Amino acid sequence: MKKNSDIGYLVLRITVAALMLFHGVAKLSHLDGIKGMLSGIGLPEFMAYGVYVTEIIAPILILIGFRTRLASLAFFFGMIAAMFLAHSDNLFALSKSGGLEIELILLYAFGALVLFFTGAGKYALSTKNSWD
Repeated sequence: MKKNSDIGYLVLRITVAALMLFHGVAKLSHLDGIKGMLSGIGLPEFMAYGVYVTEIIAPILILIGFRTRLASLAFFFGMIAAMFLAHSDNLFALSKSGGLEIELILLYAFGALVLFFTGAGKYALSTKNSWD
C-alpha cells in the first residue's frame, strides 16, 4: 500500500479539532466555573476567555488547515494550561480502567504538537509558508 501522509494529517486534524470543538461549544455560555477556579488561585477572571481560543478558534483553524502550526501551538499550550489548572490533582492518578485520568488531555495536547511539527499537509487551506 502506498504511503499517504497527507491523508494521515487530514484525519489527525479532523479528529483532534472536531472532538475539541464539542468541549468549546459546551463552554460558550458556561465560564463561571473556570473564572472561579482562576480567581481562586489568584489569576484574573478574564483569562477564562482563553478557553475560547484553545477550544473553539484554534480547532476551527486546525480543522480547515489555516495557520495550522500556529493554531496547534496555541492549542497545545491551552491543553497544558488546562491540565495544570483544572486537573492538577489527577496528574498521576489512574482511572478505573487503569489508564491515566488525564489521558484525553494528553492525547489532545500531543496530537496538536504533532501537527505543529508536521504542518497541515496537502489538504488544507494554507500550505505555502512555514507557519501554515
